Amino acid sequence: MRKISGRDIKDMHFLKYYRLVRKWACKQNKIKDADLELIIYLESVGQFTRNDFTDGTFVYTWDKHRWERLRRDGWIDVWRNRNNTTQKYTIYQVSRKAKYLITRIYKILAGEENIPVLESSVFYKNRSYTDKVYNKAIEDMYKDKER
Repeated sequence: MRKISGRDIKDMHFLKYYRLVRKWACKQNKIKDADLELIIYLESVGQFTRNDFTDGTFVYTWDKHRWERLRRDGWIDVWRNRNNTTQKYTIYQVSRKAKYLITRIYKILAGEENIPVLESSVFYKNRSYTDKVYNKAIEDMYKDKER
């Protein structure tokens, strides 16, 4: 199996619609942009501790409620609890819900799946100017032959 190069990714135009897909994912799931990107990072790490989470947040805007919000909203689950004898700290992982969203984002970016543009779409429910702009961008993305 050949390793994918940076040139291969560039030729695929993989990041061309990243912002649009990210905005859709955030609005659809009621999550902040930085939280989504952090979840993507943590998913690639696999299992992590609270300290790993803190280390991963250094490049994001400061948000002291992020940890509790991600736990409360079901984006982070406990993989193994500490027991004060053999396990000195709790180990976490991103939830099934988070893994599903990340997989869906990759499929949309790869052109295997489309962002819903039906009336059930989050951008169609809210008819602000910004939503209309995003609807137009989504339609243009569908028409793009290089996608």
